[in-house]
Amino acid sequence: MRIIFMGTAEFAVPSLSILYEHHHEICAVVTVPDKPQGRGLMMQSSPIKEFAVKHQLPLLQPMQLKDERLCSHIRELAPDLIVVVAFRILPKEVFTIPRFGSINLHASLLPQYRGAAPINWAIINGETETGVSTFFLQEKVDTGNIILRARVAISENQTAGELHDVLADTGAELVLHSVQLIEGNKVRIQQQENSVISYAPKIFRSDCKINWEKSVKEIHNFIRGLSPTPCAFTTFEGTTIKIYESKIISNERMPSANNGTIIDIQNRLAVAANDGVLELMTLQREGKKKLNASDFLRGMPIRCGEKFE
Repeated sequence: MRIIFMGTAEFAVPSLSILYEHHHEICAVVTVPDKPQGRGLMMQSSPIKEFAVKHQLPLLQPMQLKDERLCSHIRELAPDLIVVVAFRILPKEVFTIPRFGSINLHASLLPQYRGAAPINWAIINGETETGVSTFFLQEKVDTGNIILRARVAISENQTAGELHDVLADTGAELVLHSVQLIEGNKVRIQQQENSVISYAPKIFRSDCKINWEKSVKEIHNFIRGLSPTPCAFTTFEGTTIKIYESKIISNERMPSANNGTIIDIQNRLAVAANDGVLELMTLQREGKKKLNASDFLRGMPIRCGEKFE
């Protein structure tokens, strides 16, 4: 099978790797142009580019996906299939070129959690199950006919980063199986059920501030759903503090403590919420290193009775 693979993020690497390992002909890898990052503005390659360079795969980094030169080049390559994982929205001029069309891997059980941040929102919303789906691309984002789905359980304290890695590996197997079905003309597509649609919009920094008025479970899900990135945060006396890891230690309200009040700094950093107590386990003060709670408390003067805002 002649495949053009399109991807950017680390989530896409296992899918490209498994297709390469199973000797599908990767006639081109398409990813984003290098971008300046960090304080030194050093040019940074995408994880997909790094894989392509390491394995000497043909590489394309177009600025515009609607560029006619890109479309012409793709037509000249005569791919059987385009496989898209964690990339940009493809225009119709591109995804209709291959003889078998183009497929995408999405990190949810479509049509649930259509959008840019399905892993984060599944955890934030307290789901106990999610999964991955492969589908044929159509013009409307995440709406195409389903090829395969695979379900994955979400554990009580699992973070978005941990779930990301599980779904990336599960998704790679699903991509390989989907390609094999397409190659063997054995696909049985399934239309998405519109009655169960939900959305997972992109998350911005302004969305990441902890609301201590919510329930302890909602706050815990919020923290782990944004960990490690973009990361939930709170403030203390004007200083921003990122929270990477938490644990529910009580489901009973502290009657004498307002929400967000620090109630224990001896053996742990415990904070009162609307209907329980939450332990903050891994934190990062603005401009400092990420630390466990005990090391964090040694470097920041916090007293019982004070509040996070």
